[in-house]
Amino acid sequence: MHAWNLPVATAVLCAALATAPVRAADPPAASPAPPALGRQAVGTPEVLPTPEQILAVPVELRALLQARVIAPRIAREQRLRRLVALIFDADGMHLAYDPHATHTLTETWQTGRANCLSFTLLFVTLARAAGIDARVQEVAQAVSWYQDEGVIYNVGHVNAGVTLDGRTAVVDLDRNVLYDRWGPQPIPMARALAHFYNNRGAQFMTDGDSSSARAYFQAALALAPDFAPGWNNLGVLDSRLGAFDRARVDYQTALRHQPRHAATLSNASALYRRLGDSRQAALLARRLAQVQRRDPFAQYLFGAQAEQRGEYAQAIGFYTRAVRLYDTAHPFHFGLARVYFRVGDNRRASLELQRAHDLAGDSDPLKARYQAKLDSLQRWRQRSAPVN
Repeated sequence: MHAWNLPVATAVLCAALATAPVRAADPPAASPAPPALGRQAVGTPEVLPTPEQILAVPVELRALLQARVIAPRIAREQRLRRLVALIFDADGMHLAYDPHATHTLTETWQTGRANCLSFTLLFVTLARAAGIDARVQEVAQAVSWYQDEGVIYNVGHVNAGVTLDGRTAVVDLDRNVLYDRWGPQPIPMARALAHFYNNRGAQFMTDGDSSSARAYFQAALALAPDFAPGWNNLGVLDSRLGAFDRARVDYQTALRHQPRHAATLSNASALYRRLGDSRQAALLARRLAQVQRRDPFAQYLFGAQAEQRGEYAQAIGFYTRAVRLYDTAHPFHFGLARVYFRVGDNRRASLELQRAHDLAGDSDPLKARYQAKLDSLQRWRQRSAPVN
């Protein structure tokens, strides 16, 4: 299998599906690159917002929160409903989803746009001000990436968790995210803010503003020294600048904190190959392969790539392993159904399609798609049935 000879950066931008970064052949069409964050002259570092500035609630928004959510003196569950309405309704913030909008609360208020990270920071801050027990949660794996300026970006996901009268719930900007098997895990605000600085750094790295990118990555690591995505991205930046010794230290630090971080394993292996250390490169490549072998998201991604190449036997193998590792992920069953149909195994295609349909939640838009495919397959079978 040929590997991408591109570094893998990590960011939380939100995507409909998600997985850990992987090295594989023939990447799919790239998503659009994120827009620049008010371009600075290259070499002129951006002035970083402080954590307090990132989370500062604008005066106008605080007044709305007081009038619509806090002042009525209603039960916490009703306050939660009013808070969601304030954020999304046309007579409130009328917030729109933008996967690349890593914004401070003030910028979110001004633009009316947010990605999952910006939304979560906004929601948790406002919820706490309204007396609601809320926290930032991180999804370890998500199935999406995009490619830009010679870098492949792995996309992660965060959302908000709330506790009301002993019950817990998730408030998520994107209902279609496929969580990993462990589900969202609470993280401290320092790590959430590290994601903010890391995202901004990745965007400036795309713009070619290395000084600002480095400042943001370092700010992320100052808040969360064990934050592997930040160390990985700093390694990507140093590699792009030809500072290979520093990049090696960056990757070593990331792997010390998170030994199974797939993006770093991929990048470090590529760096050692570039430096002529084939033994260490091979060692890291084997570690990466072991991680991917046990990762249902990686197996799913390999299956999708094999399917795109028309290598259906390989695709069936990858999709089947993904399903074995994570049986309740309906997109995995749908991928397997597609390939079975392509090779003419309609019985297995129908079984996997039905499984995908049954696993999809009633509010999931893919459920209707699965039903339409099932109906189409049934009509095809009826037309193909022999006439007695």
